[in-house]
Amino acid sequence: MTDASPRAARRPGEQALAALGLGAPALSPADASPHSFPGGGKWRTEIPSCEGPEALAVVLKESSRLDVPIHRISQGSGVWMLTDAEITEMVDATAERDIELCLFTGPRGTWDIGGSTRTDSRGGGTRARGHDAVAGCLEDAVRATELGVKCLLVADEGVLWTLHRARVAGIIPADTTLKVSALIGPVNPAAYAVYEQLGGDSINVPSDLTLDHLTEIRRVSAAPMDMYIEAPDDLGGYVRMYEVAELIRRGAPLYLKFGLSKAPGIYPYGHHMRELTLSTARERVRRGRLALDLLARHGADGDMAPLGSRLPGTLQRFDIPS
Repeated sequence: MTDASPRAARRPGEQALAALGLGAPALSPADASPHSFPGGGKWRTEIPSCEGPEALAVVLKESSRLDVPIHRISQGSGVWMLTDAEITEMVDATAERDIELCLFTGPRGTWDIGGSTRTDSRGGGTRARGHDAVAGCLEDAVRATELGVKCLLVADEGVLWTLHRARVAGIIPADTTLKVSALIGPVNPAAYAVYEQLGGDSINVPSDLTLDHLTEIRRVSAAPMDMYIEAPDDLGGYVRMYEVAELIRRGAPLYLKFGLSKAPGIYPYGHHMRELTLSTARERVRRGRLALDLLARHGADGDMAPLGSRLPGTLQRFDIPS
């Protein structure tokens, strides 16, 4: 577990470089995010791409072995790719550890019959194409929450707004959290604020945003941010481990997502991809341990949010028309 004892944080290589006359300019306090998670803490952890009960068991076992604290576990293939029994098993296993389980909603454009997603422009992307796709996402949301899932992953603005309206109306539980997928992540503060207003409770930004971009976002929104510390190849393959402390300082409240580069895609998951899925699940936890070790080494690991915390706090929303 991370060490919460008070220590002065330092930047990587700071003392050695200063001794060589290569010291970096002092950090500006104005760049630091003023926001935290409700209940305290600047960062939470997430293990993504956990595609079923067997992969979940691997993640939980490995997290215990490597002492990696986990706030959230997410899945990418979708609610519709799991049986009721599989969802229930995942709900029970995460509830036992007080970990939030997040499942992806419904159909997405990259998998349906629309040809535009396979053009060079990737038109339409992962969004829900047409009324029926939105309906499928809502169906997934109702089914998953009835089985005890408390967090839903969304890759379409219309689906996000629909699910937010559904929880206000009591169609899904009011404490359901809505997570905006990295597949549609905003790249500027204005867009980030729109996702918050549409109902996003945590918003995944692309992993190639600069530190200044994070500061710009934090000037307009306190909604929790998700970021792959190591991004899958189809999201750029970026590895930003040595920046973890500064990502937290600029982007808090921040979910540290431990992805994996140089690994084949596994969505939509099936048992034909079992060995790859289990081995990559195990390695994602190890990557988390590496990132947490860096935080500890730099004295920046003491601001973790309490384990079991999951709610985003009070956020800004658009008015819902009567």
